[in-house]
Amino acid sequence: MQFSCHSWAFNDRTLPEALGTIARMGFRYVDIGNGPHFNIVRAANPNTRRTVAEELRDDLSLFNLRIADMYLMLPRISLSDEEKRRTDITLFKAVIPVLKALEAPGVTLSAGVIHPEDDTEAYERTVSALQEMLAAAQKADLPISVEPSLNSMVITPEQALKLIEDVPGLLLTLDWAHFIYQKTKPQDLAPLLPYARHVHVRQAAPNKIQVPFEKGKLELNDLMTQLQQAAYTGKLCVEYLLSEWAKPEKVSMVQEIMALRDALRDTRENAHISE
Repeated sequence: MQFSCHSWAFNDRTLPEALGTIARMGFRYVDIGNGPHFNIVRAANPNTRRTVAEELRDDLSLFNLRIADMYLMLPRISLSDEEKRRTDITLFKAVIPVLKALEAPGVTLSAGVIHPEDDTEAYERTVSALQEMLAAAQKADLPISVEPSLNSMVITPEQALKLIEDVPGLLLTLDWAHFIYQKTKPQDLAPLLPYARHVHVRQAAPNKIQVPFEKGKLELNDLMTQLQQAAYTGKLCVEYLLSEWAKPEKVSMVQEIMALRDALRDTRENAHISE
């Protein structure tokens, strides 16, 4: 099982600076999301998408890195404002050529910004959008997944299972921190694992999306055992956040990433899991 590091930990640096830092920590794979490191509007523009792909390819090559996953935050797919909703769907379709040029093995999408549970039309809008986006991705042989996450239309394991049932072919990106935050029991995640395309990890605690390593409740042995039993073959991404959206505890990014990286390596070795 190979490890990746998310560039979102270094959104305060240029992409080359972020990639250089990640490479110096010993990673050979990187997760990149839209934001400072990937301008999705520029990538979707037919006049600039080729340049975007070439620039990113050059940066990756410079530091001997490969993409493990692309994360495109397009949360407006659940909105009742049809113009905004269509904009996010169109952006995704338009950026597919860049993702293919970068040889991205897949892409993670938002499940849409959260609406009240009794707003059933919001869920129907999300399902319809994801069905359309999935169809476009399948034509390009590009696997896509959604991440069950706080403040989205899909938060719990039960909601995740319903969504992939309603959108056949859709897969999941699982971030253990969101489940630890909710106090989800490890056994409740088992039904999700057969649909896991990508996995994110960082130390978290109940009601805390990100904490220093020594304060975290992520049990690495349990994590590795679950993934091994599910025959998971994807990458394991160390994802720390600078974003304030979930009020993560501020940590030393390099220090925390290296601590979790080393602990994951030890756990992998002890579990006799090959790289």
